[in-house]
Amino acid sequence: MRILCVADEECPALWDYYTPGRLADYDLILSCGDLKPEYLSFLVTMGRAPLLYVHGNHDANYAKTPPEGCENIDGHLVVWRGVRILGLGGVPRCRPGTHQYTEREMRRRIAALRRALKKAGGVDIVVAHAPPLGLDDLDDPAHRGFAAFTDLLERYRPQYFLHGHIHLRYAPLLPRERLCGGSRVINVSERFELTVPDRAVPPERKNELVWMTRRRREAGAETGGHSEAV
Repeated sequence: MRILCVADEECPALWDYYTPGRLADYDLILSCGDLKPEYLSFLVTMGRAPLLYVHGNHDANYAKTPPEGCENIDGHLVVWRGVRILGLGGVPRCRPGTHQYTEREMRRRIAALRRALKKAGGVDIVVAHAPPLGLDDLDDPAHRGFAAFTDLLERYRPQYFLHGHIHLRYAPLLPRERLCGGSRVINVSERFELTVPDRAVPPERKNELVWMTRRRREAGAETGGHSEAV
């Protein structure tokens, strides 16, 4: 399964200078936040794959103008083609604003997902905006990571932890990817292509997004091809 991961900055090659068919080979698109809703709507419209997203700290406008045709998985666990995907957007709180959390608040968010994670048997991909503390974050309060994410990696050992928030254009010496235990921690700033081994899924469920957590129907989200496991 080919996955397009995006965050932080709109990619000119995928928007301003888009060539028809450029998105045709992707099976899934994941957004780690801080992108214009119009950009995400464009990607899901021009591509042939669903787009799942979490919020960055600059995505307050999603409340009034959510990305059309996309799925908000922030605070949820979903399964797509057998791959378990956990969404945890937001950043450590450092000033007034939306999608910011204290360490205690983020730990509570993760704790609320334990039942779903146990039922699913774990998680394969974590989609976040902020990085884990001490892994690809910076020293200033606005760009530090969550210690709760470091603990999450140790406890659940996902194959991939995807994040944005740290623009590689501004921090060129930071690696895009590093290993933490058995997990690949990847900064997907602007865009990153990920290939995940295909899982055995019944043909009739191949294009079904399964929600392992209860949710409210999001404005702007598609209404077909969903089920909930509760």
